[in-house]
Amino acid sequence: MWQGLFVLMVWAYVTYFTKVSIDVHNGLGTSSYDVGLYQQGVWLLGQGEAPFVTLMGRNMLGDHASFVMVLVAPIYRLFPAADTLFFLQSLFIGLGALPVFLAARKRLASEAMALALAACFLLHPAVGWTNRENYHPDSFVAFFLGMAIYGALERKWRLYWVFVVLTLLVKEDVVLVVLPLAVWVAVFRDRRFGKLTAMATIATTVVGMFVVMRSLIGVPTRNAWRIPFNGPTGVLREVVERPGNVIEHFRSDNRPFYFWQMVFPSALVFLRRPSLAAVSGLVLFTNMLSTFWYQYHLEYHYSLIAVPAIVLGTVYALELFSLRWRRWLLGVVGVTSLWACLMWGVVPIGQLLPPGTDDPIGRELPYHWTPTHPVAEAARSIAREVPDGASLSTYHSMVPHVAHRKLIYQFPNPFRVVLYGPDTTLEAARACLPEANDLEYVLLQKSLSVELQLDWERVSDDFEPVSSNEFWTLYQRVSHTVQCQMVPGQEYPQLVDTVG
Repeated sequence: MWQGLFVLMVWAYVTYFTKVSIDVHNGLGTSSYDVGLYQQGVWLLGQGEAPFVTLMGRNMLGDHASFVMVLVAPIYRLFPAADTLFFLQSLFIGLGALPVFLAARKRLASEAMALALAACFLLHPAVGWTNRENYHPDSFVAFFLGMAIYGALERKWRLYWVFVVLTLLVKEDVVLVVLPLAVWVAVFRDRRFGKLTAMATIATTVVGMFVVMRSLIGVPTRNAWRIPFNGPTGVLREVVERPGNVIEHFRSDNRPFYFWQMVFPSALVFLRRPSLAAVSGLVLFTNMLSTFWYQYHLEYHYSLIAVPAIVLGTVYALELFSLRWRRWLLGVVGVTSLWACLMWGVVPIGQLLPPGTDDPIGRELPYHWTPTHPVAEAARSIAREVPDGASLSTYHSMVPHVAHRKLIYQFPNPFRVVLYGPDTTLEAARACLPEANDLEYVLLQKSLSVELQLDWERVSDDFEPVSSNEFWTLYQRVSHTVQCQMVPGQEYPQLVDTVG
């Protein structure tokens, strides 16, 4: 019975979040970052092409070493739609409850308790929020890492190695949790396997960052700016010379509250046997150290990676208690998990406010229309009129609906560089891209911001409308009077009116 209830619970979770994600997408609630860029990249992989994503100006595997997307590509080739990514994301996050169920069933000798703890995993606010934050390959970590930890717990080494490898394929920064797992394995399970895991993890990270990513984008990571005090050596110097500054950094901007949000759902039960939950310690530390706001707010995908070890660490700790205390403490964990979901979560039981509404506890959802809203319906209708394969520049929320092409840009790219390529000096110089000279179509909403309207006015004489509705207009190039070219005295190419 309990196994059937577990399957039903996961099925309900996957079904709900898949539907919500698709509805948000159809209501123009998704964007170039982070749905359109993965669509273009995985679509190119499925076509046998290099996944150079023109939406961001770099190879998808150079942005992050997410080799798991190579495994997604054949599936996406069969079902080429954003819906496929949303389903896979919900599925693998939902399956993250499976290792919790398996570990709790074995360790606590109770399928009822196992079901309750699996539910606590799905109720964790960081889990649901990741499911609502567009699309990210990080979603695979929920299942892969959880199964690797379960394999280590139960000494199921074949299972362990399969899922360690799969976890390492997700992203280069999984080193922050797989390396601590290697230490735990070496200390508490098998020293040889722990060392092998550490070596494999370090080797994979080095290859991913210093071979693959650096060869594709010129640097091993674009995120070094997120480390405060001018980088790792600066942090160490600050710890020695001015430790108060480091303490103040960790106290600032609600960082301690973020840590509390991450551990409160477990009722801190893992402290009875903290070693396994401590596997997440390094990733929580780096999230709080980061200067990047998203990393220390649980509404973003950076937090999901910490959840499997925290919940499985709770299972690991409960094993030490007598049956009577287990039941009592499990009730407490159930209450704190439900309470955390109600306060900070996005699972349906949470008291969410409508999109765009101010929320004093920070649960405002990104704005989107309903799928049947006239603006959204008009957008999907006119998107079908863009010729297959044609090069296109369009509004960011329209991109995921027309991303299956080799050349697609988020307007004002390629006419003016914005959030494009590894070199930020292009944007500062208000440079253009040579591809602007041959771009075939532009698809824009009729109401533009002041800045975007100015961008459009610079090139609009070269385009004429070929389709229009109440909210959107599709333009096709008819002339080349405005060109992207080098200008004397300028370091980067600029738009030039060759007629005027």
